Amino acid sequence: MILQKAACIEPMYSELPFLERFQAAKADGFQFVEFWSWTDKDLDAVKAAAESAGIGIAGFNGDAALSLIDPSQKEAYLDFLRQSVEAAKKVGARSLTIHSNGLGEGGAVIDHYNSLSHTVKLCAMFDTLRECAEIAERSGIAMNLEPLNTTTDHAGNFLRSTQMAAEMTRLIGSPKLRVLYDVYHMQLNEGSLCDNIRAYGDQFGHIHVADVPGRHEPGTGEINYPNVLACLEEAGYTGLVGFELIPKTTTAQAVKAIMSL
Repeated sequence: MILQKAACIEPMYSELPFLERFQAAKADGFQFVEFWSWTDKDLDAVKAAAESAGIGIAGFNGDAALSLIDPSQKEAYLDFLRQSVEAAKKVGARSLTIHSNGLGEGGAVIDHYNSLSHTVKLCAMFDTLRECAEIAERSGIAMNLEPLNTTTDHAGNFLRSTQMAAEMTRLIGSPKLRVLYDVYHMQLNEGSLCDNIRAYGDQFGHIHVADVPGRHEPGTGEINYPNVLACLEEAGYTGLVGFELIPKTTTAQAVKAIMSL
């Protein structure tokens, strides 16, 4: 695989103190790291750790507990997103990941918004995403919109298909607003991985990798990752591939599987 690799250092390298994970990832051959939240981090220390290790920061979550599909949260969502942009600039991160619903402990969807119609959710998301794109273009920090699985980890999440996410970003038409295509989530929700990559790969800004079931490293489950990654390259994808996975046994074993791709 010629695509550049990023390690998600929240679930990976968990045997090490957080700030030591940057150097460990670099030593293992990763060009970038990513993590989940920024509000619980010492950003000066994060920047120093990345610079000392000589490794880039791909990004982190930009929206926390706030939701794109709740029209009453629009201003609060955008205000927090602007704070996330400043955090990304501070540490030198390339992008922010954004979601349809606010996520709580363990990634649980905070509010399913059963009282809101599908129409309201869809229109609110589109309306707020247009402003997210403007923030991204002004700041230079890319936004990656991530559909999530609703079968295993994120019950009640509104954005659950590659098609909906990619059609949203196509309609908005910003070079700084793209889709985060998480192969693990999309295998659980819809399958047809290569068909969807061919149809929507032009909208992908970042890729996440983990196998199904278990969310472990490639080779532990049912996904044929060599074929998936070859399909991404054939579709013209040139961005990063982030390994957001839980090592089945040890990080060292997971890294061995990752670097064999």
